[in-house]
Amino acid sequence: MFYLVHYPYDCAEQRSSRILAIAALRDVLEAFKVKDMPSRGAMEASITADLAHLAQMQNPDGGFAYWERNYPSEPYLSVHVASALARAKAKGYPVPAAMVQRALGFLRDIEAHYTIHYSPEVRRSISAYALYVRKLLGDLDIAKGQKLIADAGGVEKLAMETNGWLLSLFAGNPAAAAQRKAIVRHALNKVSETAGAANFTTSYGDGSYLLLASDRRVDAVMLEALILEQPDLDLIPKLVTGLLTHRSAGHWLNTQENAFALLALDLYFQTYEKVTPNFVARVWLGNDSAGELPFRGRSTKYFQINVPMTAVAAHDQQALTIQKDGTGRLYYRIGMTYAPASLSLAAADYGFVVERTYEGIDDPKDVRRGPDATWHIKAGARVRVKLSMVNENRRYHVALVDPLPAGLEILNPALAGQPALPADASVTDETSGRGAYWWWYGPWYEHQNLRDERAEAFTQELAEGVHAYAYVTRATTPGTFVVPPPKAEEMYMPETFGRGASDKVIVE
Repeated sequence: MFYLVHYPYDCAEQRSSRILAIAALRDVLEAFKVKDMPSRGAMEASITADLAHLAQMQNPDGGFAYWERNYPSEPYLSVHVASALARAKAKGYPVPAAMVQRALGFLRDIEAHYTIHYSPEVRRSISAYALYVRKLLGDLDIAKGQKLIADAGGVEKLAMETNGWLLSLFAGNPAAAAQRKAIVRHALNKVSETAGAANFTTSYGDGSYLLLASDRRVDAVMLEALILEQPDLDLIPKLVTGLLTHRSAGHWLNTQENAFALLALDLYFQTYEKVTPNFVARVWLGNDSAGELPFRGRSTKYFQINVPMTAVAAHDQQALTIQKDGTGRLYYRIGMTYAPASLSLAAADYGFVVERTYEGIDDPKDVRRGPDATWHIKAGARVRVKLSMVNENRRYHVALVDPLPAGLEILNPALAGQPALPADASVTDETSGRGAYWWWYGPWYEHQNLRDERAEAFTQELAEGVHAYAYVTRATTPGTFVVPPPKAEEMYMPETFGRGASDKVIVE
């Protein structure tokens, strides 16, 4: 919210997003007594000023342009401003009735304002958003929403964001029972879900700029829709976790993402967290207590109870029970830190597929793999270590780590006196993980560490696909070495990970 309040520009979209943010987060920030929060009076003054400015920007047709009145009204922007008016009005802020009525008239006839540049996908999405905002303003039109789906050929033909706005329109309405069921089924089939989080994707091709579209916004739109339609759905907390994880420096990428995320999270707060926590949380292993902690009042603090592995083993196949005694919502995570019994581990895929190979640089015969899968490396040879990482969906805050055999030493080109390393001729558009012109945009990773015992590569956002990583070593110490598997994981959701297999390396 602070990001939007202090945003330096003041076009109609940014003023509307600021109104939405204050309307959405005022109650939450007051409930948590957030430090440096503007006073209620300051927030009301901000909304009043933005509403007055938007009233001066409204065109005679009821729509809005980005900067000045009398420029052609932009369909998506006009719907977004109307949404801000509806949300501000619902929170009790004084919104001019005449301004709302003019905006409502524009929304009812939104299709008349599309130009030739608007693709069918873009038109349907804006129309769906307009229908939902009309509902917020007390002008429900179920039939038009049903016709939109029928004209498209079914919910599968619509962008996920369009489905989200339509589900919010239809939510709980018996007249649209078939459409509600179809949208929820389609969403559950298309969601990218891991052990800890979930997210959606959407695409409008070249028309994205007409909607200011982004993947984080579609997550927020779908989150709000699913809360309205099916509040007991297990997916909802994962969507919240996904949204929160995708912030950078405390906020999302742009004003649109921030506004929609805050709206969805406000609805989440009002739906699930309205009751102030006042409970004791207890953990039981079988019939034995593992610990308890009290929670009084609203707080973002979390606590950890550690259970030794000996206690887990002593209660083999007995239930782990988490009990809440009192009122309020309890969040928990169960994790296990363990060491495998065997040094020879098979590959595992829980969100990533990782593979590792070794190859000779100066002479391919310097490195060979035996029938038993053991790597044989000539002492003194330069060896390129090549990793392949595959993820079928977008991942965030990813770390790729490759342990080094003790007989190999990384040649770090960043160190003074290190000679230039040979280029990898096998890296192409297809293998770089960045597609065409990868050499211009750089590798998929943002940072790497070349350490004594391992190599690491990191990125904040990783598109789905195959990603290559390689580094150069020298075989310095003869011997037989067991190499732990390479591993990729989401650093803030370690349940989403993958590893390659253990390797045996002989330096001869």
